[in-house]
Amino acid sequence: MKTSWGRTLALTIALAFAPLAQAQDAAALRAKHESLREKLANNPFHRPLVLESTQNSGDLRGEVYAIVEQPFTVVGPALQGMDHWCELLILHLNVKGCSSAGKPPSEVLSLVVGRKFDQPLDDGYKVAFAYSMPASSDDYLRIQMAAENGPLSTRNYRLALEAVPLDDKRSFIHMSYSYAYGTAARLAMQAYLATAGRDKVGFSVVGKTEDGKPLHIDGVRGVVERNTMRYYLAIEAYLGSLAAAPNEQQEKRLRDWFAATERHTLQLHEMERDEYLKMKRSEVQRQKAGAVR
Repeated sequence: MKTSWGRTLALTIALAFAPLAQAQDAAALRAKHESLREKLANNPFHRPLVLESTQNSGDLRGEVYAIVEQPFTVVGPALQGMDHWCELLILHLNVKGCSSAGKPPSEVLSLVVGRKFDQPLDDGYKVAFAYSMPASSDDYLRIQMAAENGPLSTRNYRLALEAVPLDDKRSFIHMSYSYAYGTAARLAMQAYLATAGRDKVGFSVVGKTEDGKPLHIDGVRGVVERNTMRYYLAIEAYLGSLAAAPNEQQEKRLRDWFAATERHTLQLHEMERDEYLKMKRSEVQRQKAGAVR
């Protein structure tokens, strides 16, 4: 009886403080919007978007803050639920498939990640994310995904999103993507950056070249910035497709995501449009058929 009473009390306390915590988080995100007002108005993207990245020892983190021209009444419901996230995450070049299982609080979203070309699912690497929605209200949403292990010696993957309404037509979104890496991943990354990735850069400007052109961040911070932007553009493409007819939404998402990445060819161009569309149409059909487990 004491144990049961104790659990009931703990649940009651948790429920009582949940609205307060959500209100504090919503206020913090609105305060962040205010602090970024100048950067949102004036930046290299020429739209209200700020991208930041950090590297601390073996940890990498990328963050996007952006204003979207969508009311929170659309953004909030659209970004809840693992099925919605599978539909948007598959847009990323390296995501070969996505599936979901379980019920709250034990929901699992499984991604198969692989190379930037069509390949069998068995050739990819499965990453199982614990999915949770710590907050959902009329003025604040927070989604969290966490995976302890990834390819090679990468670990502690975190993908999080929070959003608040700005007015009746716009919402403010913060998306973060981070992971840690060990020796095997570091060596693999060094090999990649010395070969196929040697000319690739991120978005942060760290100086100027001799002829006055912007000098962009490279190395592992460049890698995390590129992937953070790809994931964010998937969110934008997903939200932008919702006004289309249901049978046209998937194709619109694919085309819009590719078009968005091509606005940043220096950082994000990997293949031609028809090649991307052919690959992704095949992967989407495989995902809909339930081949991803």
